[in-house]
Amino acid sequence: MPNRRQFMETVLEGTAAVAASGLLPANRILGANDRVRFGLIGCGGRGTEILRSALRCTNTECIAVADVYTRRLEQVKRYVPGARQYGDFRRMLEDKSLDAVLIATPQHQHALNFVPAIQAGKDVYQEKTMAFNPDHARRMRRAFLGSHRVVQVGIQSTSSPGFSKARELAQPEKMGQITALHTHMYRNAAYGGWKRSIPSDCDLEHVNWKMFQGEAAPHPFDPNRVINWRFYWDYSGGNVFENMVHQVGFWYKVLNLGIPSMAMMAGANYISPEMEVPDTMNVTLEQPEKLLFTWNSGFGNRYYTSDDDLLLGRQGTVIRHDNQVQYLPQGGHAHGAPMSPVATSAHGPDIVGGGDETVLHMQNFFDCVRSRKEPNCPFELGYQSAIACQMALAALHHRRAVRWDAEREEIVVV
Repeated sequence: MPNRRQFMETVLEGTAAVAASGLLPANRILGANDRVRFGLIGCGGRGTEILRSALRCTNTECIAVADVYTRRLEQVKRYVPGARQYGDFRRMLEDKSLDAVLIATPQHQHALNFVPAIQAGKDVYQEKTMAFNPDHARRMRRAFLGSHRVVQVGIQSTSSPGFSKARELAQPEKMGQITALHTHMYRNAAYGGWKRSIPSDCDLEHVNWKMFQGEAAPHPFDPNRVINWRFYWDYSGGNVFENMVHQVGFWYKVLNLGIPSMAMMAGANYISPEMEVPDTMNVTLEQPEKLLFTWNSGFGNRYYTSDDDLLLGRQGTVIRHDNQVQYLPQGGHAHGAPMSPVATSAHGPDIVGGGDETVLHMQNFFDCVRSRKEPNCPFELGYQSAIACQMALAALHHRRAVRWDAEREEIVVV
C-alpha cells in the first residue's frame, strides 16, 4: 500500500504519460508534455496558496496576475516576479497565449470572473463555492455548456488518497442500505480564524472599489469589507461556503448524490460580534436517494475538527477524519480517536488551507488541460455542491425549509 508521499509523487510524475486526445483548447494545441501558461485572478491568501501549488506542478508557468488591490499585486511578485500585472482581469483575458486561469476571488465575484474567462476560451480552475447564488449558477452553466473548456472546481478532497478509500469502503456489499451521513467542521477560534488587520494603504487610491463590489449591494468604501469580506452576507456564504461545500462535494461524488430535495438550517453568531454570518450552525439536507445528510459546525470548540464524518449503513460505518478513512462493521464503535492539531497560519487556524491535497488537485487540473479529460471535481459536481449550500443559506434566511425547482433552477420556500 503506497503511503501519502508515494501517492503524490506518482500523480505528479504522471503528467509525462498523458496523451493528448479529445477536444482542443481554442487558443493553441497542447501536447502531453507542453507547458501550460496560466494566469491568476485574485491574489489574496487563498489565491497565493493555489498559485504556489500550481507552480509546484509539472511544466507550468504563471504569466499574468490580476487583483483589484495593488498591494496584493506587489506581494505576489515574490513568487512570480516576471508575471504581467492587471488591475482589471478582463485585460488579462485578452492574452491569446494564456491557456488557463485560476480564480480565487471573493465568492460574490466568481461568476463575474468565470463567465468572461470561459467566453475568452480559457480553461478554468474555479475556487469553491463555485456559484454565489442561483442566478450566478445559471449564468456559469450557460457559459460552460458547449464551451469545450476544462473546469476544475476547488474541492481538493476529490483528489486526495482519502477519496479513493472512502469510495472503496462505501460499497453496498460492505455498507448495506445507507440512511444517514453526519458531518462536522469545527474550530475553537472566534471568527473562524478569518479576522485580518487592515493595511494602511487599503484605500480608494489602491483598491478598485467598484470592481470589488461587483453586483453586490452598493456601500460607501469600507476597507474592512475588502479585507474581511468573509464577514458579510454581500460577499460571503460564511462557513457553509467556506467549508461545508468541501464535505458536500466529497460525499456527493463518493455516493453519486444529487441536489437535495429539501434543506433546512439553523444558525447564530455567539462569539464573533463583528461578523454577519453565523459562527454556530446546523444544516440538514434531505437527499432524494433516501439519505439524510447533516452538517454541524462552530467556532467555539474543536472536539470535532475540519473533516469528522460518519457514513451510517445497516451493515457498517465509514469514519472519515481528514484523509484517515476506516470501516467498522455493524456493532463496532470508535472510542477515543485522537484529534489532529489545528493547522495554523499568521492569521489564525487554517484560513486558506493548502498542502499536498491542493497540489494533487491542481496537478489533476493541468493534466486535464493537456488531455482534455474530465477533472476530479468537474463543473457539474461544483454546480450541485453550490446549489446544496445555497439551499442551506436560503433556509436560514427564510427560517423555513426550502426545495430546489430543477426546471426553473430556483430555490423555492416550502
